[in-house]
Amino acid sequence: MNDTSPDRTEQELREALEALAGGVRAAPDAYRTARGDWVRRERRRRVVLAVLIAVVFTLATLIGLWVLNQAPSEPGVIFSGIGNPAASGGIASTPT
Repeated sequence: MNDTSPDRTEQELREALEALAGGVRAAPDAYRTARGDWVRRERRRRVVLAVLIAVVFTLATLIGLWVLNQAPSEPGVIFSGIGNPAASGGIASTPT
């Protein structure tokens, strides 16, 4: 049998990685630190989203008010109240 067979190489690699992993020790507060970082990122994401929503809402409101302010102040043809609806093709009311 060949000494460089895939099984032997795999076994040696597994032993080397187990020895390396056995020497690694996690910091005692690693979970707390990682969770704190995650909570800060989540909080920052929510704040940025809330600010973005407020900016979009404010801009939409201001643009809507500006558009309404640009409307002519004199009454238009539709709302003038002048003229007979029957003469312009509308439905005439019948006297009772």
